[in-house]
Amino acid sequence: MINPEEIKSHFPIFNREIKGNRLVYLDSAATTQKPVEVVDAIVDYYYNSNSNVHRGIYTISEEATELYDASRENVSHFIGSKDSRQIVFVRNATEALNFLSYTLGRSLTEGDEILLSVMEHHSNIVPWQFLKEKGVRLKFVDIGSDGNLDLEDLKSKISKRTKIVSLTHVSNLLGTINPVKEIGRIAHENGSVFIVDGAQSVPHMPVDVEDIGCDFMAFSGHKMLGPSGIGVLYGKFDLLDSLHPFMGGGEMIREVSLEESTWNDTPLKFEAGTPNIEGAIGLSAAVDFLRGLGMENVRRHEMELVSYVLQKEIESGIKDLVSYGPREVQERGGVYSFNIGEIHPLDLNRKLSVESVETSAVHPHDVAADLDSYGLSIRSGHHCAMPLNNKLGIVASSRASFYIYNSREDVNALFDALKKVQKAFVR
Repeated sequence: MINPEEIKSHFPIFNREIKGNRLVYLDSAATTQKPVEVVDAIVDYYYNSNSNVHRGIYTISEEATELYDASRENVSHFIGSKDSRQIVFVRNATEALNFLSYTLGRSLTEGDEILLSVMEHHSNIVPWQFLKEKGVRLKFVDIGSDGNLDLEDLKSKISKRTKIVSLTHVSNLLGTINPVKEIGRIAHENGSVFIVDGAQSVPHMPVDVEDIGCDFMAFSGHKMLGPSGIGVLYGKFDLLDSLHPFMGGGEMIREVSLEESTWNDTPLKFEAGTPNIEGAIGLSAAVDFLRGLGMENVRRHEMELVSYVLQKEIESGIKDLVSYGPREVQERGGVYSFNIGEIHPLDLNRKLSVESVETSAVHPHDVAADLDSYGLSIRSGHHCAMPLNNKLGIVASSRASFYIYNSREDVNALFDALKKVQKAFVR
């Protein structure tokens, strides 16, 4: 079982205070804190083996290469990939999805369709919009009043022109966990490529890409205890190997002449230039840390926390507190998005402008700023999901997101502070 207090001892940042209060960090959906094991792995590389990879035949270069290649193997095993060549290191999930828009988009033509959903992060919408100039059409699967994806709507919108289905595994606003294995089956029966945005799932639950059957998956290291600037694109090898390089330069080539070039083997042909060596090493250390806890335990801990959050929501008595997403903890991740104001969370067809929001509502930025005075760190805004906000009929929300170092005491601190916010702002 997860022991948050013991886990916190691995994270130096929890030794500090914020404005005289202990730090209660509730923004792990944006980025996670880093344990000493990850920091030490990066420092050790810089102190002892700092050099470029795949190029030097001297000792520390060979050490760096071994560490970098071992990191790829470690990440591959962590997500159930049976071939480390299916792992491409990128900057983050956003770059991975842009990679796919560029490379897969090269073969799309006017009238082809891409199926997304209204709950997508902007990173899984904007890159596909780039293809509209080629005449590619985007379709969006709707959600039901419970915040779950409408599978019947998906089935009605997928067509023989649908070349790509790209969906989030877990919504970063609603916390909704989508049935990606079932969706993948539908996509493949239709002959579509199936992409999963795993940014909010890989850090929080067991993920097996072979079992899911997805063609591609994207996720970020910084959301799973790793450093910033390192992410992963997983792809089935035959599909990945068939793609054109995303960027050109050193490392990704086999031969270069003034007239033409040939490419290195997959995945190196997609990793132009000096890679984020220390980032890969740090991500591997993060994988080791999570594997030591057991991803089943990580998932169980977050389910218990979310269940407690929903219980406290009812018991708090906070006037006009509304939240968004499924009510069943089995259907949602460790995300709690909410507003203080008379905006009903399940009236999904209602659309409000900034001017029409009731005056009793407390702006999410005010909520976040006030909570910071009590040492609580939460997110406020549209959470890079403006289409979903429009669907929900809100302009923004506050979001508390939980991870392995959060406890029931953190949840209590959140609701105690929200009572003070409600009392201070709502008359």
